Amino acid sequence: MSFEDYHVHTHFSDDSSYQMEQVVKDAIQMNMDELCFTDHVDYGIKQDPETASEEFLAKASETIDDDDWHPGMERFVLNVHYPSYMSQIEQMKKKYGGRIELKTGLEFGIQSHTIPDFQKLYHRFEDQWDFILLSIHQVDDKEFWTQEFQEGKSQLEYNRAYYEELLKVVREYKDYSVLAHMDLIIRYDKAGRIDFDQVSDLIEKILKTIIADGKGLEVNTSSIRYEMNSLHPSAEILKLYKNLGGTILTFGSDSHKPEHLGAGIQEQKEMVKALGFDQYCTFEKMKPIWHSL
Repeated sequence: MSFEDYHVHTHFSDDSSYQMEQVVKDAIQMNMDELCFTDHVDYGIKQDPETASEEFLAKASETIDDDDWHPGMERFVLNVHYPSYMSQIEQMKKKYGGRIELKTGLEFGIQSHTIPDFQKLYHRFEDQWDFILLSIHQVDDKEFWTQEFQEGKSQLEYNRAYYEELLKVVREYKDYSVLAHMDLIIRYDKAGRIDFDQVSDLIEKILKTIIADGKGLEVNTSSIRYEMNSLHPSAEILKLYKNLGGTILTFGSDSHKPEHLGAGIQEQKEMVKALGFDQYCTFEKMKPIWHSL
């Protein structure tokens, strides 16, 4: 079975200091066949380095430490510096292309009100993308990991609000490949895992939309390090996706550190195979390439 990682962060992401070339070297050392860079872009809460003010740039942190942040703290964080990012990926392809297949992507942390920003970004480099992850990391510019979004809401309210936002986005925005960690809200739900039946109506609408659009789902193996005790998205979501006719799956570690890279991918391919899937995808120029599980 070939070995690929399609969710990889480097020092171009605000929450990682993992140097891109070291990522490539580590992947080669692991005998990885293919790797796709998917660094973070989150309009609404972050600014582009190319357009941010000098004051903002001076205050911007290179990394975000969860332990140092607290509610009310102003955040000065940046999206990817796109020209440098694209240039370095091309350098890596030229230097290591004979040893590993490298692909160009980003993780779009979209909200319904930031869709125009992502449309501009996508079209700016339209002929260079291999793969785009679509994620929901915030709603109304409120973060999940800080509990800012969940504050003042019941478990049912914030779970349904998350999926309602995701449904809005996928109905309007189409320039992406797969949904990353579709049930991300579970990762930051201090009340535990909500009963699937309480959100299944929204999840079904989302899945029907992405299937009709020819998009897919990511299996995100960070569920292991977050001790989620499940696939991510859950087996319930994956089964429903399959029953509705969904076939496009990718696998990604969501790596930010060396110990994350490639972790759990081969094992979770077997788990997904046990659910009845027999293929998964890599991507080139935004088109899926099929592989047997």
